[in-house]
Amino acid sequence: MTDKSTAKVFCATVMQTPAPNEVEVIKDALINVGADGVIISVTEPTAAPYRERMQAAREAGQLSVLAAGKYLLPGLIDLHIHAPQWPQLGKALHLPLYEWLEQETFPLEARYADTAFARTVYESLVSNLISNGTTTAVYFGSIHSEANKVLAETCLRHGQRALVGKVAMDHPEQCPDYYCDPSAETAIEQTAELITHVRALSGNDRQLVRPIITPRFIPSCSDALLEGLGELAASTDCHIQTHCSESDWEHNHVLARLGKTDTTALNDFGLLTRHTVLAHSNFITRDDFDIIAETRTGIAHCPLSNFHFANSIFPLRAALDKGLRVGLGTDISGGPSASMFDSCRYAITASLALEDGVNPSLTPEVRGLRGSRIDFRHAFWLATAGGGEVLDMPIGKIAPGFQFDAISVDAGADGSNITVWDGIDNGIDILQKIVFGATRTNISDVWIAGIKVGIH
Repeated sequence: MTDKSTAKVFCATVMQTPAPNEVEVIKDALINVGADGVIISVTEPTAAPYRERMQAAREAGQLSVLAAGKYLLPGLIDLHIHAPQWPQLGKALHLPLYEWLEQETFPLEARYADTAFARTVYESLVSNLISNGTTTAVYFGSIHSEANKVLAETCLRHGQRALVGKVAMDHPEQCPDYYCDPSAETAIEQTAELITHVRALSGNDRQLVRPIITPRFIPSCSDALLEGLGELAASTDCHIQTHCSESDWEHNHVLARLGKTDTTALNDFGLLTRHTVLAHSNFITRDDFDIIAETRTGIAHCPLSNFHFANSIFPLRAALDKGLRVGLGTDISGGPSASMFDSCRYAITASLALEDGVNPSLTPEVRGLRGSRIDFRHAFWLATAGGGEVLDMPIGKIAPGFQFDAISVDAGADGSNITVWDGIDNGIDILQKIVFGATRTNISDVWIAGIKVGIH
């Protein structure tokens, strides 16, 4: 972290999507942030107390004014990251999911028995994600207790809001001998121990970093493990994450083994709650929709990795129309980009592919699924406010009562792909250009919980 937690007032043009179909642009807004990192007020220039508040902040030495061409956006929320897969980013994506796991991923994740290796990788991962504007990260760790502690401690030291989970996987038929929890009991005990450790970390009084219960997915977990983790979730009120109906292979495996869908099975094991994040969920049924809606479970839509491994497109618009809580994930390294702006762009592309269809041998009338498309407003909402709703946390908006997790986007940065034209582009135009064109180059500053954190 690069500054201390003190009261601050920012003067900036705010751009955000507080609802899926809504864009809010407030030019020269005054954002008053308390010492606890929570936004006290957002004052527009037309409001009566605007000048008085600006003058008071200036006299108190609390005022920070963003330069012309820089815009203040809510921080990006990545709901699905495999932290130990960071060295694998951009590799082996030609393989089917099962082969990718067996040949590439499990051997890499097994290396995290070496905490020195974990420390090196996680230092790189966390700093890179912050530099890409990811203010909140939801991490799958590995099976290794000490490496997962390293990950949590690294997030806290860098000031990143994070949820960190020990991956639990004990099924001898689906897990390699060299990378498998020895028993359900051991996996449950180590998960419980990580929950206690993370919550008690020195300097984590505000729970910037939180634990999350993490069965990898049903195929890699025994019934006893899934049941035990459900009981642990109930007793600890902890967040939960897992994969759900990601691919044909995984979805059909669960149907054959348990005679029910992932969604029904996870619910029966007590693993669907308003604090649960289901990654992917491409093959969920209409009955699954109802269960997810009833339990207030959230979904991490990972459009880029779905193209590579799921061979299907998540019915995002149908889920939103049903009222399901959905956000976005990069799915590092199943998704080969660390940028949530890329996830926004691919979410839009996936929705268009689903609506219009991609098989030219079919007529337009039957080629696609009508009513599936989203636009930049939905996509940016998913990456910010939608993700906050999934986590049931006051993040993702620049509004009173929310944490001041924010990024400054410099449209005129050296090497920028964004050009703003005076007299042509209004605020909504500029936000569209940011969603479609922003890269790491454009992110000039990052604040988490009111504290400016480093960019490398």
